[in-house]
Amino acid sequence: MDMELRQEQERVNRVMETITEQIKRLEGETSVRRMEVVNIRKHFWDEVKVNIDSFDDYLETIIGLRQEAQALSVSQSTHRHASKRLSSLRRMQEVPYFGRIDFIEEGTSTAERIYIGTSTLTDASGENFLIYDWRAPISSVYYDYQPGPAKYATPGGVIYGTLEKKWQYLIRGGIIQSMFDTSLTIGDEILQQVLGKGTDKHMHSIVATIQQEQNRIIRQDRGRMLIVHGAAGSGKTSAALQRVAYLLYKYRDTLNADQIILFSPNSMFNSYVSNVLPELGEENMQQVTFQEYLDHRLKSEFQVENPYDQLEYVLTAADNPLYRTRIAGIRFKATTHFFEAIKSYRESLELSGMVFKGISFRGKTIVTAKKIAEKFYSCDTPLRFHSRLEKLKDWLIKQMDEAEKLERNMPWVQEKIELLSNEDYYRAYTYLAEKRGYKGEAIHDYEIEHEALARLIVRRKLKPLRKQIKAFRFINMKGIYKQFFADPFRIKQWMGFEAPEEWEDICLLTVKMLDEGKLFYEDATPFLLMKELIQGFQTNSSIKHVLVDEAQDYSPFQFEFLKRLFPLARMTVLGDFNQAIFAHASEMVDFHTLSGLYGPDKTVAINLTRSYRSTKPIVELTRKLIPDGERITAFERDGEKPKLTQLSNRAELHRSIASKVADLRKRQYSTIAVICKSAVESTAAYDSLSGIEEIKLVKSGSIQYEQGVVVIPVYLAKGIEFDAVIIYDASAAVYGDESLRRLFYTACTRAMHHLQLYSVGEPSPFLRDVAPESLILS
Repeated sequence: MDMELRQEQERVNRVMETITEQIKRLEGETSVRRMEVVNIRKHFWDEVKVNIDSFDDYLETIIGLRQEAQALSVSQSTHRHASKRLSSLRRMQEVPYFGRIDFIEEGTSTAERIYIGTSTLTDASGENFLIYDWRAPISSVYYDYQPGPAKYATPGGVIYGTLEKKWQYLIRGGIIQSMFDTSLTIGDEILQQVLGKGTDKHMHSIVATIQQEQNRIIRQDRGRMLIVHGAAGSGKTSAALQRVAYLLYKYRDTLNADQIILFSPNSMFNSYVSNVLPELGEENMQQVTFQEYLDHRLKSEFQVENPYDQLEYVLTAADNPLYRTRIAGIRFKATTHFFEAIKSYRESLELSGMVFKGISFRGKTIVTAKKIAEKFYSCDTPLRFHSRLEKLKDWLIKQMDEAEKLERNMPWVQEKIELLSNEDYYRAYTYLAEKRGYKGEAIHDYEIEHEALARLIVRRKLKPLRKQIKAFRFINMKGIYKQFFADPFRIKQWMGFEAPEEWEDICLLTVKMLDEGKLFYEDATPFLLMKELIQGFQTNSSIKHVLVDEAQDYSPFQFEFLKRLFPLARMTVLGDFNQAIFAHASEMVDFHTLSGLYGPDKTVAINLTRSYRSTKPIVELTRKLIPDGERITAFERDGEKPKLTQLSNRAELHRSIASKVADLRKRQYSTIAVICKSAVESTAAYDSLSGIEEIKLVKSGSIQYEQGVVVIPVYLAKGIEFDAVIIYDASAAVYGDESLRRLFYTACTRAMHHLQLYSVGEPSPFLRDVAPESLILS
C-alpha cells in the first residue's frame, strides 16, 4: 500500500504541475483578452466612420458597426471562456480529483485508469486525459457499478466492459490524505467524513459522494417530467443542482444557464444553494419563488397575500369564526377541478358575461362599459375569442382618434398652449419641425402651426389612455373574477361535480376580499389563469428546463398553470409528501397524481428512501413520526440520541434553552436553530431569548441564510439543515392536532448532529409511538 500511495502521490504531483502551468498560461491569456476588450470598447467609435449622406455611405457605416461589434463579441466571448476555465483550474488546485476506475473495454485486454474530478484536464499535447469530468459518459461507471461487468452510454452507442477496481481519494492542497480500493457503496468512506462536518452558509457540491440512486436523477434524460420523491435529507435538492450542471455540460452547445429556472421555497433558500453550480464551474440558473412571480404579475392590481401569511393564518387562527370556511376555500381552490371550472367559466364568456371598464378623459365619458360590451358581443362570433378582443381594441383606438379630434378645439388646449414654458415650447417646436422634414439650421425656417401644436398636446395627454387600451386594461378582470363568486349557485354551470358544502360562505369571503383590493394566496393563481385565458397566455418559450423544489408546497392547480406558462420546458419536480405542511396538502394525494400533467409515458418517478442529513439515532426517531416511516433508511453514521426535556413553565424553558445553546457552542456547532411552529411563536421566543449573544430572528422576508444561533418558524427552515436543532415547544398544547404531524416531522428532520426537544407540560402525542430507546427523557 505504501508503494501504491507513493506512486499515486507522484501522479498527483505531476497533475498539480500541469494545473499550475495551465493557470499561468491562462492568466496571461485572460490579461491580454481583457486589455483587448477594454481597448475595443474605448476606441469603438474611432474605428467606425458614421456617414449617412447616401444609401452606400449608410450601408458602409452599418457594415463597419457590425464588424466592430463582432470583434468585440469574439474578444468578450474568448475572455469569458478563458476566465471560466481559470476558475475551474484554481478549484482543481485544491481538489484535483476524487475517484478512479480501472476499466477494461470489451475487445481489449488491458485496463485503462480513469481519474474523475470536477473538470476535465489534459496534458500539454491536449490528447491524453489526466482527469475526466464527473459528467463525462464513462464517469457514470464510477457511480453506478461495483467491480464486475459494467457499461456506459455514449452518443455513438453503449460501451460494454469490466470494472476491475474502484478507488476513492481524499486529496487536499495536492496531498493525498487517504485513498482506498472500495467495493462498498460509492462514497461511504468519504461521505462519513463529509457528513460528520459542520454546516456553513451554503450548500455544497456532492460530486465526490454521489450515490447510485442520486446518479439516476442527475443523468435522467427520458420524458418531459422527472418526479423525485425523497425522504428528508436524502439529497434530492443536491442531486437536482448536480443535474443542472450535468445538463449544462451535456447540452453545452444548445443550453445555457439562462434557459433553466428554479422555483425555490424562499429567498433565503436561494442564498443557501447559490454556491453549488459555481463550485462546479457553471453559472447559476435563474432562481425565483412562485410568490415573486405572482407579485410581478399582480401587485399593480391587488395586495396579494403570500403563502407564509396564509400558512400563519392556518396555524394560528383556529378560533376565527371564518376559519372553517377559509380552510375549505384553500383546499378547493387548489384542485384541478377548480382549474377546469375556471376554464369552463372563461368559455362561457364567449356568449355573455364579459365585464368592461368605461373609458373617460378629463371627466368626460368617451365610451361606456355597456357600449364596449355591446360592441364585443355584436362582433362576428365565429371569430376566435382573442381575435374578437383584438377587433374590439382596434375599435376603441378609433374611438380615441375621434375623441382626439373633438378635444383639439377645447378651451383647456388653448390654455395649455399659453402656459407652455419656453423649454417645453422649444421642444415641441423642434419635434414638429423635424417631423415636417426640417433639419439642422433649416429648423428655424419652420413656422409652427397652431393646429399642429394643439394636436401634439392632445395626443400626448391621451397617450397613457391609448397605452392602457393596447394593454387590454379596458377589461375589468377583477369584476370578471368577482362575478364567478357573485352567485354561488351558478357554479354548476361550469363544473360537472358538486362544490364543497361551504361554497356559499367561500363565495361571500372571496367577494369581500376582492372588494377590499386584496387577493388571498389561494386566489392568486386562479385569478392569473383567468386573466391569461382571456388576454392570451404570456408563455415563456425561451425556458428549456424548469425545476420545482419543495413541490409538495404547490397545488395541482399551480402545476397545471406552470405547465402552460413554460410550454417547451422539461420539468424536474422534487419534494417529500411527508413535509406537506400547507393547508392544500390533502389535495396533493401523492406525487403520482402529477404523472397526469404530461402523461405517464412522458413521466419518470424516482424514490429516494435513504436519509444522509441526520445521524442514525435522529433518523430512527423522526421516521417513527410519520406513516410508512419504516421505508426510510438511515445512513450508518452514529451520534447521540435525541433528548426530550419536560418543563413546567416558560421561564424554565428559556433558562434551559440558553444553557443548551452555550453547551452547543462549546462543542463547535456553527449553525444552531431554535425551531418554532409559527412566526407568532418565533417572535415571542426571540424576545424571551434575546439575552443569548448574537441570536437572530429569521422572518419570511429574510434574504440571507444566517449562521450562528437563529430562531425560525418551521416553514422557513424547510430545505435547510442545521448542525443542532432545538424544538422550542414540542408540547401537546402546541403540536396536539393531527394536522400538524408533518409540520412537526419537518422541524425535527432539520437536525444533522444534535436534536433537543423541549415540552412545556405534556409532550406532543406524536412522540407516543416513539420507542423509549430512541429518545432520552430528562
